[in-house]
Amino acid sequence: MAEILRGAPVAAGIQEALVPRVSMLRGSGVVPTLAIVRVGERPDDLSYERAAEKRCGGLGIDVRKHVLPVSCSQRELEDVLRRVSSDPLVHGCLLFRPLPEGLDEEAASAALDPSKDVDAITEGSLLSTLAGRGDGFAPCTAEAVVALLDHYGVGIDGAEACVVGRSLVIGRPVGALLLSRNATVTVCHTHTRDLAGCCRRADIVVAAVGRAATIGPSCVREGQVVVDVGINWDEGAGRLVGDVDFDAVEPIVRGVTPVPGGVGSVTTSILARHVVEAAERTFA
Repeated sequence: MAEILRGAPVAAGIQEALVPRVSMLRGSGVVPTLAIVRVGERPDDLSYERAAEKRCGGLGIDVRKHVLPVSCSQRELEDVLRRVSSDPLVHGCLLFRPLPEGLDEEAASAALDPSKDVDAITEGSLLSTLAGRGDGFAPCTAEAVVALLDHYGVGIDGAEACVVGRSLVIGRPVGALLLSRNATVTVCHTHTRDLAGCCRRADIVVAAVGRAATIGPSCVREGQVVVDVGINWDEGAGRLVGDVDFDAVEPIVRGVTPVPGGVGSVTTSILARHVVEAAERTFA
């Protein structure tokens, strides 16, 4: 049976290191503050929002929410992001993606001050992640994957990694972060001819495709570590599930993350760390 790679101890370690940093900032009159911008009421967004509020609140990081209806205009969304950008009391902004159909994500991202981009939605932050240049923050979830692997002693240097998913939100950034740690990375997508074979060859499999149960027993082998980044709402079960068929994969592999309880809890801790660092940069 696999080792269950839970996110709680990873998150706890990150949180412990943040406590004195937040205390120092607040003692100097700086309250680290995160603005959350959400369009609509997607269940996975709401789940992440609740977790982020809880994590930040427990650390003394303020959270301001800006919630827009699905029917909002592009201008309304960009106006909110510009207000967040111009507010000196806000240090970081989290914009939930993907945006509803009809809204231009690239234009919305351009309305945000890059210094407040704590989840790599602006071009500068993406360049920092993909090319290793600049001071932008990596996407929180991509960084959380690496933090989780490090915590559980999973060797990245020299390992073969298969990332399933090529989005700029998770797939490509996590591939870039693993590559920067000297892994040999294969990025798979909907046109990959032999997805199962690509996955089986890897030492580390990162599932970030956004479709429930994409990674099943045919995609894995003994000795692998499988990191499930997926957050999907199972209408039938009435709960969140990942991209990995956990029950089928867990008896085979060396280690696997659960959903919920895996990468997500680490992601909110990374988000908090980014907000604290952004606040420290303005204070300096």
